[in-house]
Amino acid sequence: MIVKSYWPSQAPYEEMPLPELVLRSAAEFTDKTALIGADGSTRSYSRLTSDAKKVARLLQDNGVQKGDKVGIFSPNHVDYAAVFYGSLLAGATVTTLNPLYTAHEVATQLEDAGAVVLFAFTPMRAAVDEARKDLPLLRNVFPIDDLPAVLEGVPEDFRPVPINPREDVAALPYSSGTTGLPKGVMLTHYNITSNVAQGLATRFFSSDMIGLWTLPLFHIYGMTVLMSAGLARGGSGVVMPRFDVAQMMQLIQQHKITDLYLAPPAILAMVNVPNVERYDTSSLQVIGSGAAPLPPEIGERAKKMFKCIVSQGYGMTETSPTTNTNPFERIKLESVGPPMPDTLEKIVSLDTGEELPIGEVGELMVQGPQVMKGYWNNPKETAACLTEDRWLHTGDVGRFDEDGYLYLIERLKEMIKYKGYQVAPAELEALLHEHPAVLDAAVIPKPDEAGGEIPKACVVLREGSTATAEDLMTFIAGKVAPYKKIREVEFLDTIPKTLSGKILRRDLIQREKERKPTA
Repeated sequence: MIVKSYWPSQAPYEEMPLPELVLRSAAEFTDKTALIGADGSTRSYSRLTSDAKKVARLLQDNGVQKGDKVGIFSPNHVDYAAVFYGSLLAGATVTTLNPLYTAHEVATQLEDAGAVVLFAFTPMRAAVDEARKDLPLLRNVFPIDDLPAVLEGVPEDFRPVPINPREDVAALPYSSGTTGLPKGVMLTHYNITSNVAQGLATRFFSSDMIGLWTLPLFHIYGMTVLMSAGLARGGSGVVMPRFDVAQMMQLIQQHKITDLYLAPPAILAMVNVPNVERYDTSSLQVIGSGAAPLPPEIGERAKKMFKCIVSQGYGMTETSPTTNTNPFERIKLESVGPPMPDTLEKIVSLDTGEELPIGEVGELMVQGPQVMKGYWNNPKETAACLTEDRWLHTGDVGRFDEDGYLYLIERLKEMIKYKGYQVAPAELEALLHEHPAVLDAAVIPKPDEAGGEIPKACVVLREGSTATAEDLMTFIAGKVAPYKKIREVEFLDTIPKTLSGKILRRDLIQREKERKPTA
């Protein structure tokens, strides 16, 4: 059964270049503060657009043509937006890099993308210099953290480039690679502007909103939900270079943050802040969760502690990113909500691919204006996940309820197969979070001669708490079917995660493979 959106259609979606969203806000909110940096520096809407135009002229003066790739290798920075939208004004496609990348990873992505210019954060210059030996196409590297000096004397009069919003690629982020090698995701101007319009239609966004930009802007969640949607609505963004829960709480109090979009690990850190009452968080209106499943117990704690709306949504890099979100007037915290406006979804059989009725569990497929153009230089992978009529295979397993709300169970590739049964790690992780001694947890498959794979839990205990492996296994056994029981527990200091908050299960699995068997 095909599930339609809870919200009315927003079609037809305006076809325009992505920077137009920011240029329109600048025309309306000229001297209003658009961005506040970690050092207290500010950028008004007029300054942001002026800098973006200068970036466009700088790139064109350095030979950048329509369709050329420009990279950004930086943590969140007050001038990230100017570089991003300025590159698009020049007609380029922006490929964003994870600031934790090594020189090898930088070289791999920039070579695959064919980047000709890179804006890099100065402390990361050593990795760039090492990578550059393998990047003959890379002509220029500019310091993003010294952008005012770079743009000194550069005029605003760039040469306008004609853009076909439906065909021209605005952003080329690389999928996170939590289950495999990263792939370049081609997102057109139309994909992203449509997703911004869809998001703005799902709730009332005031131009008085003040967001905290702690989500990484290189990732599609931060790029669209914080940067593009926030600036399109005329809001203000407080830019955090990296996540630090104490600094985040201080900034909420200092800047009267209204909208806070996070990944579940950050929400987990929030609810575990000691003496949280010392921070004034009364300005908070919304805490939104995405990028990974939010354990309901953590969501309920956040709602009770911060007395604001707590909701989760769902999306992928391949969908610009948002495909589902909860209506604020009817939140089901354990669900990621119904489809966004003009988004169609269905659940198909894992075995036959046939469409399934409401309530049945299978793979989620999505169709909508936000679905990517395809994978860069990878027609085989594109054909494997996009049907001819542009239904996207998400690789996520879930089900719909009778109200059209989606409940995610697990990544298809991450399902643990125990004696022919499929076990969802996320389900067990959510249950582990209910144990009072557990601070964080990840569940991985461990090879087993008898069962094929067994669920193994990697657990971080709360400071001062004690629990044995047997305690936790017994706790879970009382809540699940016998085939889902955790068979082994390992205690760790931290759970490895991407900057967007997804568990790096492949790192834990590789660690398990490399472990020497005990005598």
